Amino acid sequence: MTINEQLRSNILRYHFVEHWRVGTIATQLGVHHSSVERIISQAGMPKIERAKRASIIDPYLPFIHDTLTQYPKLSAARLYQMVQSRGYSGGPSHFRQWIAQLRPRKVPEAYQRLKTLPGEQAQMDWGHFGHLTIGRAKRPLMAFVIVMSYSRMVFLRFYLNAQMSSFLHGHVSAFAALGVPKVMLYDNLKSAVLQRHDTSIHFNPELIALSAHYRYEPRPVAVARGNEKGRVERTIRYIRDNFFAARPFIDLADLNAQADHWCREIATLRRCPGEPELNVAQAFEQEREQLFGALPDSDYDSDESLVVSVGKTPYARFDLNDYSVPHQQVRQSLSVRAGVDQIRIFAGDERVAVHDRHYGKGELIENPQHAEALRKAKKQARTHEPQHRLYQAAPASEALLHQGVERGYPLQRSLNELTLWLEHYGAVELQASIKEALDKSCYHTAGVLQVLERRRESQQRPVPLANGLCDKALDHPTIRTASLRDYDRLHESLNDEDNTSNTGHDDD
Repeated sequence: MTINEQLRSNILRYHFVEHWRVGTIATQLGVHHSSVERIISQAGMPKIERAKRASIIDPYLPFIHDTLTQYPKLSAARLYQMVQSRGYSGGPSHFRQWIAQLRPRKVPEAYQRLKTLPGEQAQMDWGHFGHLTIGRAKRPLMAFVIVMSYSRMVFLRFYLNAQMSSFLHGHVSAFAALGVPKVMLYDNLKSAVLQRHDTSIHFNPELIALSAHYRYEPRPVAVARGNEKGRVERTIRYIRDNFFAARPFIDLADLNAQADHWCREIATLRRCPGEPELNVAQAFEQEREQLFGALPDSDYDSDESLVVSVGKTPYARFDLNDYSVPHQQVRQSLSVRAGVDQIRIFAGDERVAVHDRHYGKGELIENPQHAEALRKAKKQARTHEPQHRLYQAAPASEALLHQGVERGYPLQRSLNELTLWLEHYGAVELQASIKEALDKSCYHTAGVLQVLERRRESQQRPVPLANGLCDKALDHPTIRTASLRDYDRLHESLNDEDNTSNTGHDDD
C-alpha cells in the first residue's frame, strides 16, 4: 500500500497527539503495523519494540543455526523433516518463513570492469533458438556466436546441432570473416573441455588441433563464472531481441544469409561500449590491425568422420538418413566424411559416393547412376547364371557361343536353346554334339540340334516331348505308316462276289 502525505500525517497525529498504540493506528487506518512503525521511526522516534511471545520453534533454533552454518544450501523441506523428527509440531509453511529469515545471506561479490586490448580476446558460446521441423525430423536450431571483446564485432551462424563438426566449422567460418584473436574464451562445454579438476584442465583434442592450426590460445572460464564471458552472453540476448524476434525465414540457408547481412550492416552501427565515440564498425577497423593478419594456407578440416556398415542393400546410413553407394560396396565397412552441406563416402582412400547432406528423418538419398548400375548388374546376373551352369556342364559351349557372337548370331537366343537342350538331352550328349559341330566348323545352334537328333535316332531313344522343347526337334520325326494289305484283300473279295453275281444272272 502506498503511504501518501495525508496518511503519513494522520499516523503521526494519532501517535503523538492522541497517543494511540501502533496496533490501534494500523487497525483504524487499514495499514500494516510495520508501515506505522516505519513512519514513526522516520519521524525521529526510537523504533517501538513489540512484545515478543514464545514460539514453538524457539527450542529448535540453536539446532537450525548450527545446521545452516554447516550446510547453508540445505533445503527448508529437509530441515523440516529433521526438526520434525526431533519433536517439532508446527506446520511446514510457517517453518519455511522462519528458515528464509535464518538462512545465512551470501555476501554480494563486487566485480571489476574488464578491459581488453584490440585483437587480444574473443568470446564464444552457443545459443538455443528453438527447433526446426524438417520432414519427419525435429532439429534444434543452435546459434554459434563469436564476439570480439574490444570492438564487440559479432559473427553469427546457425546450425541444426551443436556437435563437434558444427563447432569446428563455426570457427573456420568466423576466422575467415573476422580474423584470429590471440585468446578465445569458452564455457565448459564438452567440445572445449572434457574434464577439469581444480586448475588441471583436460582439453578436447579436436580443440587443441584447431588452436594449433590457427595459432591462438583456448582459455576456458572458471566453473559457474558466466560473468567472465559476459560479452558473448549479452550478445546472445541482443541477437534474440534485435535479430531473431519475429523474423521470418524460409530455411536454414535463408536464415544464415539474413544473419550475415545483420552482422555486417546493422549490428555494426551500435555504439562500442569500450569506445563511446566510435560505433562497432569503426572500432573493429582499429582492432583488425591487431588480429593475425595471415591465415594458414588451408582451412582446418571440420568434417565429421565415422565408419558405417553397409548391409545387403547398397545404402549407408548416416544421421537418420540412407545414402546410396555403388552396389559393389554391399556388406562392407565404409568411412563417411560429413560436412555441413555435403557428405563423402570412402572405401579406403577411394571416394565412392558424394551426396548433398539432408537433415530430415528416414529419407532415401539416391544417386541415379548407382541405381542404374545396380539394375544393369541384376540384369546381367540373370543372364550369367544359366550361362555359368551351361559352361560347367558342357565346356565346349563357351567356344561355340563366342564363335556365334563373332558371326552375328543372337547370344541370348543361342544360350536359351543350349540350356533347354542340356535339360532334355543331358550334359554328355550336348557336350559331344557341340564338339562334333565345332569340328565341322558349324557355329550355329541349328547344327548342334541336327547332331543331337542324329545321335538320338542312332541310339533309338524317344523324342523328348517335355513342355517347352523347341519345335525343331520334331522337324523330321520317324513316322511308321500303316499296312494297306488288309484293304487290298478286302477289295479283291468284293470283286469276286460281284463277278459271281453277274454269272448267275446270265444262267437264268
